[in-house]
Amino acid sequence: MKNNKILLVGGCGFIGHNLAFHLKKSGNLPIVVDSLSVNNLYSLDNSEIVNQSLYKRILNSRINLLKENNIQLIIQDARNYHEISSIYSSIKPDIIIHLAAVSHANRSNKDPHTTFDHSLRTLENTLDYARANKTHVIYMSSSMVYGNFDKIEVDEDSKCNPIGIYGTLKYAGELMVKAYRQVFDLPYTIIRPSALYGERCVSRRVGQIFIENAIQGLEININGDGEDKLDFTYIEDLVAGISECCINKNAINETFNITFGNARKINDLIGILKTEFPKIVVSYKEREKFMPERGTLKIDKAKKLLNFKSKNSIEAGYVKYIEWYKKFWKEAK
Repeated sequence: MKNNKILLVGGCGFIGHNLAFHLKKSGNLPIVVDSLSVNNLYSLDNSEIVNQSLYKRILNSRINLLKENNIQLIIQDARNYHEISSIYSSIKPDIIIHLAAVSHANRSNKDPHTTFDHSLRTLENTLDYARANKTHVIYMSSSMVYGNFDKIEVDEDSKCNPIGIYGTLKYAGELMVKAYRQVFDLPYTIIRPSALYGERCVSRRVGQIFIENAIQGLEININGDGEDKLDFTYIEDLVAGISECCINKNAINETFNITFGNARKINDLIGILKTEFPKIVVSYKEREKFMPERGTLKIDKAKKLLNFKSKNSIEAGYVKYIEWYKKFWKEAK
């Protein structure tokens, strides 16, 4: 099943643009819709980010790479019902991958209105179009829907008890998608990633902040004692899993953990970083209140139904990411 016309809503974000490249290489036709106003070019000037010039360079490189790969980018706010519906109707996508969201837990807790607006309002518009055309919707959720893991490993049937605004809205999105399935027979797939890292990320995730501080000779701050475990997932593995959901009928009306499938200590990530930056200074501070205790997301279901295979441990993926960042930093300077 190639040559699918796949619309990526919020597709110029970290996941979206990397996914667009993968889909194009796989013989599909990805089309990106993005307002560029959420953690992107049009929002940087109002942020407190120190390295704004570097981030602008990274974000512009995303757009340039989309152009080089002949991937169409439509700049449009997905909250605007009439405008986005017109785009959907003119493109007539085979699949809609809904990525639009405020993808940062702390930011979501500080600004719940904006998070709701960009997460659920945009999803509502997607579902309203999709229900009439029975368009397959792939919804990007999060491992944060589980809240505190009640066991070392969680599978897709584990209880969801999210903590804070971000995880709660992600879970609300899942319930909306499933409700449209019940009422309108809408085909869907829900994907729960975890602790992503990789090239051209500006979301201030743990893996990115560590490298960025190390390059600048800044102290690295860790919330807690560093013994917390996260299921670190390299972006290449995630987009491969999402791509498989576009072509595999076993993905229809299912929820999948798409992660590496083996949680590692945050201190393990620091250990890898020290091989590249031996002089880094690490400090530990009190754990954040609304950060759930997590661990491994079981990926047995994705292996069985999708033949999904995670390829990049942090010893492989994080080293590649460090090398990319060092090169990009040098060129930017």
